[in-house]
Amino acid sequence: MTPDEVRRHFTEAGALLSGHFRLSSGLHSEAYLQCAKVLQWPERAGALGTALASLLAPFRATAVVAPAMGGIIIGYEVGRGLSVRALFTERVDGAFALRRGFALEPLERVAVVEDVVTTGKSTREVLDVLRAAGAVPVVCASIVDRRAPAVGKEPAVDGVPYRALLAMDVPAFEPANCPRCAAGDPLVVPGSRHLAAKI
Repeated sequence: MTPDEVRRHFTEAGALLSGHFRLSSGLHSEAYLQCAKVLQWPERAGALGTALASLLAPFRATAVVAPAMGGIIIGYEVGRGLSVRALFTERVDGAFALRRGFALEPLERVAVVEDVVTTGKSTREVLDVLRAAGAVPVVCASIVDRRAPAVGKEPAVDGVPYRALLAMDVPAFEPANCPRCAAGDPLVVPGSRHLAAKI
């Protein structure tokens, strides 16, 4: 699947939004990718999962672990594409943990899969969970990579190889430096992390 085809899925699903958003990372942006609007369609989710699985196949993972909530659907679809089990982490008292009887074997090869990566914070938190469990993270991945491109370096998160279907160089700002904040534009706070904090 080409980057243009990935972008088409987001455009057709109305999932590429413009405005003034606070991302899960706490940064502000004029663009927001609402992956849930794409992944609500099983055919789109399956196609994206199959494409991402093909990028990850050389790493020979025996399990996929995704952070809840955003990574669950695409993690499941990548697991299907790799013919391995798909698990997810959940926040317990603000920190990710494996629950629901999920467990990893010592030295098990694991792929960490998300929908969108902006700073890599959630991915790094999942990597900490895997390493604490004795598993070996062999690759990280997402549908979309919003991080600034690393010039001359192999894409990675915390030393683990990283793959994405689409790289988008969309600026994200600290709140104090956000031009939309300076203009007084209303802030929209999408995303499951913030919804969970309100409950």
